[in-house]
Amino acid sequence: MATDLTSELLEQLDSNDSPILTADAFPNASTVAIKSALDRLSSREMIGYKTIDREEAVLTEEAQEIARSGSHEARVFEAVRQAVDGLKIGDLPAVVGKESAKVGQGKAVKEGWIKKDKDTWRPNAESIVDTTRDQLLEIQKSKTHSDPKVINDLKKRKLLTLQKVFSFEVKKGPRFAREFVKEDTDLTADMLATGAWKTVKLKPYNFNAKGAPTPSGALHPLNKVRNEFRNIFFEMGFEEMPTNRFVETGFWNFDALFVPQQHPARDLQDTFYISDPLKADKPRSDPIMKDVKFKQSYEQYWDNVREVHESGKYGSIGYRYPWKEDESLRLVLRTHTTAISTYMLHALAADPRPARYFSIDRVFRNETVDATHLAEFHQVEGVIADFGLTLGGLIGFMEVFFGKMGIHKLRFKPAYNPYTEPSMEIFGFHDGLNKWVEIGNSGMFRPEMLESMGLPKEMRVYGWGLSLERPTMIKYGVSNIRELLGHKVDLNFIESNPAVRLEKD
Repeated sequence: MATDLTSELLEQLDSNDSPILTADAFPNASTVAIKSALDRLSSREMIGYKTIDREEAVLTEEAQEIARSGSHEARVFEAVRQAVDGLKIGDLPAVVGKESAKVGQGKAVKEGWIKKDKDTWRPNAESIVDTTRDQLLEIQKSKTHSDPKVINDLKKRKLLTLQKVFSFEVKKGPRFAREFVKEDTDLTADMLATGAWKTVKLKPYNFNAKGAPTPSGALHPLNKVRNEFRNIFFEMGFEEMPTNRFVETGFWNFDALFVPQQHPARDLQDTFYISDPLKADKPRSDPIMKDVKFKQSYEQYWDNVREVHESGKYGSIGYRYPWKEDESLRLVLRTHTTAISTYMLHALAADPRPARYFSIDRVFRNETVDATHLAEFHQVEGVIADFGLTLGGLIGFMEVFFGKMGIHKLRFKPAYNPYTEPSMEIFGFHDGLNKWVEIGNSGMFRPEMLESMGLPKEMRVYGWGLSLERPTMIKYGVSNIRELLGHKVDLNFIESNPAVRLEKD
């Protein structure tokens, strides 16, 4: 097709001294076929061309029917005119159709073509001019109309749509020829052996042509930012925690963290509970930690947590409520990765020593989905256990940690968390937004939580966390979180997004 069109283009130009329009010369040819032939000839300087784009009016199916059979109002008038004694209003849909009766009778009355006589339509004119049909016939022929108001009116009535149409104005080039000479694209061994290369016409290289795209996989932006966070943690001597348990018991997710069973976070509207099975067994030894020798049994840990909640222990008066075992054993989709941190700190109690842990993984909350919230997202969490830690040390460490992310202006605001005291919200100054934004939460784990595990009274633990999505959205300029994670993600965005590099000092 492209070769035939190439020859036809040359013939058309040869028979015309002035430029030709492809819309006139090749009305039935596709734009792709025309453009292919034009580019082929233009690259050899045989022709020159420029693109012309214009809007054309295209009739809808309803408009095409009106062009064939007349407008709804004209059909109503004709039906009423042909009825000898008038046409009953109730009989009109059966004669002209429901749609024509619904739309046409009002317009026919407005134009003064018919009138109502009790329950009967009667003609009110000898003849009519079907303006709508005439307008559509003109547009069908010329693809436009001399009066822009007509186009707008018919467009509002959904009788036509506007579409952009591309055509080309073509003229002869400096190397124009009547015939297209085939050019070889490769210099072969046979050409060199026979000497044919001396006379053969080779196609010149097009250094502006784009190479063929190479199909390949692509890392999701969240994975790229996640890898940067992991590098920061490893650089600072942290060990990654295993986070392969999406389902946790209320014990590890809430109770061991000193979250009371009446806390709003444990309501159905905030947490996803598992329906089958409804609950799990009590905490017991993990097979992957069979070699760890704990100082106290899991039964003792269970009893410590119960006592801390009901009556208090380790200097605390507790929450003083009847703690329910069944509530603690309910299965939930974990609402935070702090459940994993609790598990790792309990294991640390077997051999108390300075330790640094981190995790980056998915958590689930029964949130209303909007531009900034999803029912599942990723949490970045860090934990430092050591002796003699202070709140000032936590603030200093946060400044170093976030500084490695390129955030150097920080503010700290007192906050409340059931499992940390003191607690702080962390704010960073966003230069792009020119305001302070919340970037994380932090605190020092409470003695009620740590000493129940069997950790020494002198040991202190820092904990902090932030979402993975927020810094990723900032880095890639994403304003709607649903465009970053979920079924609305554009795969072209995933494949074309650049690598990310969090600022290094």
